[in-house]
Amino acid sequence: MKNILVPTDFSIICDKAAHLAIEIATLFDAEIHFLHQIHTPVDWVKLSKTDEPKYPDTQKAIGIAKSKLRSLDKDAENRGLKSRTFLEYISDVKAISEHSHNFHHDFIITGSKGTQEDFSKQFLGSNTQKIIRDIHVPILVVKEDTALFPFKNIIFVSDFKEDMSNAFKQVVQIAEKCNSKIHLLNINTSKDFNNIKNCIAPIREFLTNFPTLKNYEMHVYNESTILKGIETFQKENEVDLVAMYTHNRSGLSNIFSKSIAENITNNSKKPVMTIHL
Repeated sequence: MKNILVPTDFSIICDKAAHLAIEIATLFDAEIHFLHQIHTPVDWVKLSKTDEPKYPDTQKAIGIAKSKLRSLDKDAENRGLKSRTFLEYISDVKAISEHSHNFHHDFIITGSKGTQEDFSKQFLGSNTQKIIRDIHVPILVVKEDTALFPFKNIIFVSDFKEDMSNAFKQVVQIAEKCNSKIHLLNINTSKDFNNIKNCIAPIREFLTNFPTLKNYEMHVYNESTILKGIETFQKENEVDLVAMYTHNRSGLSNIFSKSIAENITNNSKKPVMTIHL
């Protein structure tokens, strides 16, 4: 984790995400970029300075955005971080993907209240599918519950039927930095319902790839859906971060498809990190 992107609309929940990003960047000694996108009625880049006053509302919004970006930049620099800010005159999910690709970000942190909030509709509501599919770096979404950091309890949700070692390595990296316990969670919704032994076995097999991992627990929950299983686990255990992988490969189980990841991201009250497999 060397270069973190933080898309923000300056809402309360995005401010939470921004300050969590600063904490994470400090822990990893990473560079941090704050990105705000604003829709303008004309091509603002090509607009002359003499014509800008013709659009006072836009001019005011740009001034406020620049001020808030400077504030975030100062907060990051006060922590000794290398920080950059970007104000783009566009509101488009594809533009986020292009920006991230151009600056080689390896981690994205943003905020979303859920499918009812305007910002989430732009970033993780109706367009969640576009973002998660377009951007293949880990995306950590901060939700309405206060994000406790360093994370002490991370759940990694999987059916453990395929090799997701690369995704899990990124979870382990964060856990080691935070001194977190990893809870490996297999949510059983299929034919082996209630067969705990059969569901623990693939977790044990998977862990043979990580012989030095010590601070972990294994769990199997029987629920009708993955989302319900995560909700039940959170009610019964302390959880600071939900981590899961996603894929769009054909021929694989769709339990951890993009649509499931979107649903969990939009409905969880805890921070959710999705990692593209």
